[in-house]
Amino acid sequence: MPNYTVKEIFFTLQGEGFHTGRAAVFCRFSGCNLWTGREEDRAAAVCSFCDTDFVGVASDGGRFASPDELADVIASRWPTESDETSRFVVCTGGEPLLQVDEHLIGSLHERGFQVAIETNGTRLPPRGIDWICVSPKARANLVLSNGNELKLVYPQEGAEPESFEGLAFDHFFLQPMDGPALADNTRAAVRYCKEHPRWRLSLQTHKILGIR
Repeated sequence: MPNYTVKEIFFTLQGEGFHTGRAAVFCRFSGCNLWTGREEDRAAAVCSFCDTDFVGVASDGGRFASPDELADVIASRWPTESDETSRFVVCTGGEPLLQVDEHLIGSLHERGFQVAIETNGTRLPPRGIDWICVSPKARANLVLSNGNELKLVYPQEGAEPESFEGLAFDHFFLQPMDGPALADNTRAAVRYCKEHPRWRLSLQTHKILGIR
């Protein structure tokens, strides 16, 4: 039976992409295959612009010995007074596909959750995921070329939007790269979306609102 190492589990509103504004439990898995998460390794990482802490286990994370144990904790984060049919969990990271498997997906479905995943697309997913969001990285080998949503951090040299338009995704989003050049990157993303209407703009609204 698999074990799972999770950085944090919390209830919030989805801040990015297609489901922006939707209530969700976020389950952030520890570890990534494109960066160790240590600042001293950032410059040499395949993905050097990551803005997420996925190292180790925080106070609201943990190590779980079974899919049912982890699914029970995720379910405990959902408000008890809310509509059970709206349960939504986002498995993210780091890189969640290093750990997410069919056992966990099945346990979450048994508890009434629609299961979404946010992945860098370097690994193929197990069966049963309800919503797949892929965020390609320029120096990583993209093996997952289909899904519900492609969300490209922009700009990335070597990962130009036009190189992904032939892939089998339902929705295409550009998300301005955070950092010192955020304002310029946002203007560039807006301009690209206006010139190429297939692409929609995704903003990190959780940062704008100051929520987790």
